[in-house]
Amino acid sequence: MNLNKVILIGRLTRDPELRTTNSGSTVASIGLATNSYWTDKSGQKQEKTEFHNIVLFGRTAEIAGQYLIKGQEAYFEGRLQTRTYTGKDNVERRVTEIVAENMQFGSKPQGAGNYRQNSQPAVNASASQSLEKKDGSQPAAEDDIPTINLDEEKEEVKIEDVPF
Repeated sequence: MNLNKVILIGRLTRDPELRTTNSGSTVASIGLATNSYWTDKSGQKQEKTEFHNIVLFGRTAEIAGQYLIKGQEAYFEGRLQTRTYTGKDNVERRVTEIVAENMQFGSKPQGAGNYRQNSQPAVNASASQSLEKKDGSQPAAEDDIPTINLDEEKEEVKIEDVPF
């Protein structure tokens, strides 16, 4: 059995960078920082920050580009992927990235706007969108927010088909 699964929760180090492939698919590149804290043998508190490169494709990439901002908390779930490319100096390089399949929004950074102070939304990109647009404007009504289902079922699940 093989498993390649990554789960990260951290803060964006920059706004998502969007681009379009030759086939017309949207790709988003995101920088994410995660921190770990511990106390060393001498009793001193230590902190280490890791930086991660995350790649999103399709509609999830579009949503990330539209709603995520630098400093915002976010959850990403996906897989590790290493690719090789030749740089402008003709040197071959390898980069390991997280190809994210699921994403949830976390709290915005301080001073980024006040959009539901009582409950910070953790929005699943495959279920619905955040309540605030990147430019800080609000949608007209909550009913106007589109629902996005990236894993649309072709058939309805029947209760008699459930094995338990």
